[in-house]
Amino acid sequence: MGYPEGLGAVDLMIGFPTHDRKAVYEPLQKGIKDAETKDSFTFPAEYMFKDVPEGVAVDADPIDETFAEMDKWGVDKGLFAANREQSLEAAKRHPGRVYASLEVDPNDVMGSVRKIRKGVAQYGLKAVTVFPSGCLPQVPVDDPKLYPIYATCIEVDIPVVINAGIAGPRFPSACQHVELFDRVCYDFPDLRIVMRHGAEPWEDLAVKLMLKWPGLYYMTSAFAPKYYPKAIIDYANTRGADKIMYAGYYPMGLSLERIFTEMPNVPFRDHVWPMFLRENALRVFKLDD
Repeated sequence: MGYPEGLGAVDLMIGFPTHDRKAVYEPLQKGIKDAETKDSFTFPAEYMFKDVPEGVAVDADPIDETFAEMDKWGVDKGLFAANREQSLEAAKRHPGRVYASLEVDPNDVMGSVRKIRKGVAQYGLKAVTVFPSGCLPQVPVDDPKLYPIYATCIEVDIPVVINAGIAGPRFPSACQHVELFDRVCYDFPDLRIVMRHGAEPWEDLAVKLMLKWPGLYYMTSAFAPKYYPKAIIDYANTRGADKIMYAGYYPMGLSLERIFTEMPNVPFRDHVWPMFLRENALRVFKLDD
């Protein structure tokens, strides 16, 4: 069978283009120290990417731009950042195709808990996201500041998505070491945790921990398909078909054109494709609820 055309992918990391890309990453600027990132980059991990999608004109409609690309490349629905003002408007225009995730700063413990509860009540929040290296000060994956957030995610029955591995921006990365997930999975056996942004160079350890912990998952965000880690592909093809999920990085660093042009060359087995592109996301994030 190979790559299944017309399946209707679920993209677990997608957004809307903007004419001022640098402004989107303003919250990270306080933690940046090197001059090249401050003065030359439009986004903090720009050195890692080629052919970054261009922003839109000031008078363009970013929602129309994104959904035209989704329709062109077979993306049925996506997980969008609730922090972006277009997300709620897009949900009105395209019902059943837009789901919300909320980035929280665990340095504001109770503020984050309140935002999660409010998001669930007001717009059906489907996930919480955390960037440990990007917090100021940084917050390790197993830090006590995150425990009330983890407990709240269990109570409202949504996953938490956490950056794992070496950070793309030039920040220290020890707080995202994959080993730290082991303790969290032990303390919160009912929590659904999704590792994002690669888990490199500890992807083999990520596989070991996914074998060990039922609630630990992985999504392929920020990686072009030609660079998906071999350990992750091998795991999906064997015992981990229900643990690995597709996520892109449009428009932050990758175009949907590049992703879905390269995607058919990924050596997934036939039974893996529907689970990777759609079924796992629907189940883990409860997107059909």
